[in-house]
Order: sequence, then C-alpha cells, then structure tokens
Amino acid sequence: MKHDKLFKHLSIGLFALITAILMVATIMEKIHGTEYALQNIYRADWMIALWAAATLSAIVYLLQRKLHKQPVTLCLHLSFAVILAGALVTHITGKQGQTHLRIGEYSNVYALADGSTEKFPFSISLDNFEVLQYAGTNAPMDFISSIVIFDGKRIEGEISMNNIFKYRGYRFYQAGYDHDRKGTFLSVSYDPWGIGVTYGGYTLLLLSMLLFFAQPGSHFRTALRKGCVALLVMFPTTTVNAQEKPQTLPEDAAEEFCRIYICYNDRICPLQTLAIDFTAKVYGKRSYKEYTAEQVLCGWFFYCDKWKNEPMIKIKGAEVKEALGIRGDYAALTDFTGRQGYKLEKALRENGNQDIKDFAAANEKFNIISMLCTGTLLKIFPYSEADNKVTWYSFAEKLPGGIPQEQQLFINKSMNLVAEKVAMQDYEGAKSLIAKIRRYQIKEGAESIPSGKAFDAEMLYNNMNSNRPLAMACLAIGTITFLFFCLKSREDTCAISNVCEKYQGYFKMNFIYVALKVLAWTIVAYLTLLITLRWYISGHIPLSNGHETMIFMAWCSMLLTPLLAGRMRMMLPFGYIVCGFTLLVATMGEATPRITPLMPVLQSPLLCIHVLVIMISYTLLAFTMLNGIAAVAIKVTRKNREEDIAELQRTSILMLYPAVFLLTAGIFIGAVWANVSWGRYWGWDPKEVWALITMLVYSAALHGGSIKAMRHPMFFHIYCILAFLTVLITYFGVNFILGGMHSYA
Repeated sequence: MKHDKLFKHLSIGLFALITAILMVATIMEKIHGTEYALQNIYRADWMIALWAAATLSAIVYLLQRKLHKQPVTLCLHLSFAVILAGALVTHITGKQGQTHLRIGEYSNVYALADGSTEKFPFSISLDNFEVLQYAGTNAPMDFISSIVIFDGKRIEGEISMNNIFKYRGYRFYQAGYDHDRKGTFLSVSYDPWGIGVTYGGYTLLLLSMLLFFAQPGSHFRTALRKGCVALLVMFPTTTVNAQEKPQTLPEDAAEEFCRIYICYNDRICPLQTLAIDFTAKVYGKRSYKEYTAEQVLCGWFFYCDKWKNEPMIKIKGAEVKEALGIRGDYAALTDFTGRQGYKLEKALRENGNQDIKDFAAANEKFNIISMLCTGTLLKIFPYSEADNKVTWYSFAEKLPGGIPQEQQLFINKSMNLVAEKVAMQDYEGAKSLIAKIRRYQIKEGAESIPSGKAFDAEMLYNNMNSNRPLAMACLAIGTITFLFFCLKSREDTCAISNVCEKYQGYFKMNFIYVALKVLAWTIVAYLTLLITLRWYISGHIPLSNGHETMIFMAWCSMLLTPLLAGRMRMMLPFGYIVCGFTLLVATMGEATPRITPLMPVLQSPLLCIHVLVIMISYTLLAFTMLNGIAAVAIKVTRKNREEDIAELQRTSILMLYPAVFLLTAGIFIGAVWANVSWGRYWGWDPKEVWALITMLVYSAALHGGSIKAMRHPMFFHIYCILAFLTVLITYFGVNFILGGMHSYA
C-alpha cells in the first residue's frame, strides 16, 4: 500500500512539475529566443529524463491499481507512453536538415541544424521549379519542385506544400525558393523508426478513446446516469462618437460605385469589401455616424479635402495622442502634420519607444487613407499581358509600355470623368461611367474575375457579417435565462420561490424553454449561412484565422445548446453566453480579418479536422468553466444546496471527458499535419506547448480516483474555473504575447 501511494504521488508530482516547467519555458523562449528554450529546456537531457521518470512511475502505478482489468483504460494510458517512446526514438536516431538545389545542379549533402552536413546515399537534382498563383493575383497558391534522384537509376518525383517525397527513409518537404525561381530549399527528414512508433501510439490512442465511452463502469458512464443545474457573466457596452456631417455620395450611388471589382488583399472582390475593411480599420467600426462603409470610402476618395478635417481616425496609446496633439480617442488627417512635417516620423525612426506598435498602427492608418485619396489603393483596372497573365493596376500607377494607347487612356482618365460627374452631382452620369468600368473589368479580367454568384455571395456576406448586436443579444439572453432558471430552482424557501411555485404549471408548459430552443436553432441557421458564404467566397473551409475559428466556436456552442438542453436544461444559458462571448471576440480589433487566399501550407484537409475538433473541445471546456462559476454562485448565495453543486460536477464530468479527448485528438491530428507539411510532428512552438499544458491540466480533473481533492465538488469546480485560464492563454495569450508559428490562429 505504501508503494502504491509512493508511485501515485511520484507520477502526479512529476507531471505537475513538467507542466510548470513547460509554462516557464514558453516565457523563457519569449525572453531568450527559441533556440535557447530548445537546447536548455525542451530537448535538454534532464527534461528527457524527467519525462521518462514520470512515464515509468505512471506505468508502475497503473499496474499496481490492477488497471489490466479495464483494458481500454489501460491502453488509453499506455498509448501516451508509446507516443513518448516514439519521440525519444526520433530524438536519438532522427536527423533533420535542409538542402538547397539549383536547376540542373546535383547535390548529395544536406545541412543539419548545428551547421554540420550529412551525405545522402544518392544524388539529387532539381529539374524544374514552379510557383502557382491564384488567378489575377500575385498570391502563391502552391510551390512545386520537380526533382530527379540518381541511385543507379533515374527516379523522378514532385514536391509541393502538403505533398512530400519519400525515398529510402528520407522525406523531402518544400521549404522555400530562390528569388529568381531557379532554385529551391527542401527540408530533409530522416527518421526511419520514430515516426512508426509515434503513429502506432496515435492509432492506439484514437482506438482507446473511441472504445472508452462504451466501457461499462467508467467514471463517464457513472456520471451519465445522473443529472444537472446553473450560471452568470457580465458584458460590456459600446460608445459612440458624434460630429458634423462631411460630404459624400448618396447611399445608392455609393453602393453602385462599390460594386466594381478590385484586386485587394491578393484576390478579386467587390470594392464594398475594401470599403468595410477601410472603415473598420480607420474608425474601429463598420460604419461612421449615419454613413455606410461605402459612403465613407466614397467620401474620402471624392471629397478628401472635406474629410481630412473629420476626427474619425481611432488612435491608441497616450504617447501617440500626445505626439499628434489630440485629447480624445480620434484624430483628423490634418492632425498628423504640422510645421515640422509628419509628426510621427521621429518616433517611428527612433524605434525605441515603448508604444512603437501604437505609433506603427497610427502610421498605417495615415498611409491607408493617403493611398485611397491618391487612388493607389484602388487596383481596379485589369490588363491581360502577352502570356495571358492578368495584372491589376490603379489609375495612379505607371502602366507597362505594352498597353495600347486607347486602353491606357481609359485607365488614366475614366476615374477622373467619374469624379467630374460626382462634383456636378450628376450621379446618374457617374453610375453610367461606373457601368462602363465594370464592363471593361469583365472583358479584360478574364478568368481572374469571380463568377456572378460568388460576387453576389460576397455582397450578401458583407451585408450580413455584423455580429456585435447578435453577440450582445446572446449575452443578455443567456444572463436573463440563467437568473430565470435560478428563480424556479427546486427546494428553495425564499419568498420569490414560493411565488414561483404558484406558476409551476405554467413553467411546466415549457413555453420559454421551447422558445429558447427555437431561437437557438435560428442562430445556428444564421451562423451556418455565414460560414457557408465565407467558405464559398474564399474557396476553403473558414478555419484559418482567429476570426473564423471564433465564429465556428459560436456555431458549435449554439448547435450543442438545443441538443444537450433536453438532458441538461442549464445548457440553454450556457450556450447563449458562450456564443455571445465568442461572437464578441470575433468582432474585436480594428477590423474583421479579411478573406484571403489560403496559404499553401494551410490547404491540407488535416488542418480543418485539427481546428474543428479543438474548437468543439474549447466550447465544452467553456461550459465546464461556466458550470464552475454557477456552483460558486450557488455556494455563496444559498445554503444547503450541496446536491445541486454535486449535480453540476456530474454535468461537468460529462462534458469534460469528450472535451479532453477531442483536445487530445486535435493535438495529435495537428502533429500529423505538421509532419506531413514540415517534416516534424512536434516543434515546441508556444501554441503546441500550451495546448499540451491545457491537456495535462484538464486531465488531472478526470483522475478523481487518484487525486482525492477532485472528488470534492467545490474544489473540482474552482479547479475547472482556473483551468480555463490555460485555454485563454493557448488561444489568446500565444497570439498576442508569446508569438510563434501559430500566432495567426
């Protein structure tokens, strides 16, 4: 029995120590750099020994607990040991490096990370290199290296993003290319044993997790037989700014102007998309006063002299405001210049200011407005070159010499003619000229022009995609619903509850309950349409940035709400609050992230699965956090409600098992994606590390059989509240503080 406790405390203590070290390591990496953290912490011999000791002690403890009588649970735990064993084999026997090839040249060596070189048992040559681009833009769609291997015979292969080439245990990945596009950089990975062991562990883990839920007598099945209750959250308000009216086009004329095509953010889209992004970027909202985004853009373009005195440029940072000489949060364009020239130049040049990011953001807004006023931002004129490549120009740019004079004249003068019509308030004449520009665009833009359906879909998406009101409504509904359900909670002796008992028959009619479920399905339908439109417009599943994943998490929470509310009625307020919060986060920032062509490395279907399962996991973990807050509220405000608190614990356990399993699956699906794309399944990137920390922290909550404190409902609930901080750091902290490859997500 003493040995049983020894190995239990040893394994729990070691994994807790590892979790703490990983937290510190991400901070050390931020301070001292990635290489420092890799060499001194993540890959250090003492850290490897710590992982090994924790794993071995855990295995001994599992055997002492006779877990072989529960083979599924035993395999689930042993799968992690297999994965760690694979990582150790990779560390000992694996080699990673990079080789540089030029077209027609041969090489038989590759460089390792430490600067040394290794020889291939064959020679390799680059036969051809090609960059595929999205139609009508310079945005890369894929990079393709055609190689030839000479090993007693000629072997041809092709390497592109997410398409590796394997030969004799070596795997080659596309890593980069020379500026002249006559050379390529290939990542090289040689790991003949470690990957197989690791993938075997992944397979065992997946099968064990699937079988776990069907296993009789498990903690999950025990909690499933029992019940549920509660919650609360606060939400912010918004502010408005008011001033006199600046001059712009009528709403219908502005809308017509913004229906022309533009090459913006490396894709062809309606000018309306730029108008919305421009307004949100400069002002912080999608509209200004009573003006639509289209009117704001037209106002700055056609009436720049009128708008340059308008205080609508949102400024952050006290030092920036002081440099501009403004007192409020908004500056006019004229505030950026003075007798000594551009007021921000000195701060930007010195680059030692603590608020340099705020100065850079203000400078960016000034530049965007300047580019719009001069017309250089409006790349609305396509030109089909001799090789059928379509390039888009603004009327203010220098055009290539090969353009016919008549076409050159149209590009240079047509917008001036539109401006003349606008100045004379001949809006019908302006619309006629705009229609001519659109006809020119369709004729010259060829295949780069999106289809009419795609164009209309984007216009519909732009008009729909204003989620802040819905976010605030969901937060309000969730909070009010929580208070309502608390009032009708059973076995309460307060006067309000006695009054409620008179209306118990009314409550049993479930009118409010049904109305909330119907509203939830309506929100699901709306978000489904929003996601579908973005998917159709972008050409890829919208899970590639923070905005898209937050919208998807809102969709997940609303979808789970009516599905789970039948068994757990308090899922209704939970769902609305999580949906409202995630939608609010999605709308934060200076502008909604723009729809862009997907980076080549992000085109793998594994990315979609990876993000999807992790976002569902985060949604469920948010529910357990809210459950915890509800339990604390009940404990503080009411007496003798231990059974309600215990029910909340059982509810959290029901959600915690799939949440942790999905998070675990998502981490390892991401590892497979990384291995396919970059040649390594784990690189100790801050987001990878914090995802692992999150998994370890929440796994502790599932081990009530070994950790006595987790059996006490209030400790469990407080732990789940604090544990959610790891989710917030993983998703937000890494993005905004720690950085790394995943900071876009």
